[in-house]
Amino acid sequence: MTVGPVAGAPALCARGLSKRFGPRVAVDSMDLDVPVGSFCGLVGPNGSGKTTTLRMAAGLQRPDSGRVWIAGHDTWEEPTTVKALLGVVPDPMHLFDRLTAWELLDHLGELRAMPRAVVRERSEELLGVLGLTEAAGTLVGGYSHGMRKKTALAAALLHRPAVLLLDEPFEGVDPVSAVTVRELLARYCAGGGTVVFSSHVMELVERSCDHVVVVTAGRVLATGAIDAVRGSTSLEQAFIAMVGAAPSDTEQLDWLDGTGATGV
Repeated sequence: MTVGPVAGAPALCARGLSKRFGPRVAVDSMDLDVPVGSFCGLVGPNGSGKTTTLRMAAGLQRPDSGRVWIAGHDTWEEPTTVKALLGVVPDPMHLFDRLTAWELLDHLGELRAMPRAVVRERSEELLGVLGLTEAAGTLVGGYSHGMRKKTALAAALLHRPAVLLLDEPFEGVDPVSAVTVRELLARYCAGGGTVVFSSHVMELVERSCDHVVVVTAGRVLATGAIDAVRGSTSLEQAFIAMVGAAPSDTEQLDWLDGTGATGV
């Protein structure tokens, strides 16, 4: 029997979620709610806990403490149900390099007990939209980083999950393909799906998302509709104000503009 999302539950919910790596605290008692149907950006500087949070939500990394739910189902107590409701593009990606894209999607369709005709139809459409049809008969191991990202996204979308967790999905993707990916994800959200993707590129999140979660040092600083979080400034300016930091002063590097000693 297929179990679907729990009515009224957030797409992603975390309570007291924590993870340490030795002395370093990656995620620190995080509480988080992501509404159903939102296009949500999880933003923060490098090392802020974004990837670890997504990995724990997806069931790829066990938390030290706390709980996380996907569409109302506990990731660690109901793993089979959660895997059926999730599509994930992790970082690093784990693809079957000795399969072609066609073979990879066929294999995943079989694992999810999807009808072959549905898998083939969706595979053709996804690979076509993502510009991968010409390369789909060659081994994934020979793909560029951007092509691998798009293949991983096709694999995550194949079963039309309730929630997509994407770790830096636009990294290495060319500008034209990035526009296509944003439009694809926006259509998925318009149909009731939820996207949660991590990024440290504020402009990208501002351009793509309607909901944002700002994290630093493993804690949530702000969350909500993107217009409410950024206020009258840009998201980047709002973020810098939240974390109480400022860009480093580059004045001392006078040799870069040719005014200092060359040293060579």
